[in-house]
Amino acid sequence: MKENIIKEKSFGFAVRIVKLYSYLHKSKKEYIMSKQLMRAGTSIGANVHEADRAVSNKDFANKIGIALKEANECEYWIELLYATQYLSEREYCSIRDDCGEINRVLIAISKTAAETLDNAQRSTRNVQ
Repeated sequence: MKENIIKEKSFGFAVRIVKLYSYLHKSKKEYIMSKQLMRAGTSIGANVHEADRAVSNKDFANKIGIALKEANECEYWIELLYATQYLSEREYCSIRDDCGEINRVLIAISKTAAETLDNAQRSTRNVQ
């Protein structure tokens, strides 16, 4: 079976986010930001998973685009949790680095998907 790096990374990230949510909820009594982070952080992998079964190139690009938006939102919540001292510097750097890596991979996939759509549209116009 072919390896899918972004599926693996986004799933692993979601597991980390669920554990971070539990820690923030139970130990730090933080309920709002951690829930927002959990929603966005688990949504990345869900959208990547859906993209893997996309019915068209456009559907694939759309799902990857949503995953990228969720990853960007995660970066915001991670930064805010650090700025408000709910995350230590070590915790912050670790989860931020993972999120940044996922963002970079999703950006690359998104660019490739956009190029594929553009090429398909050009081919369709040339045939007509």
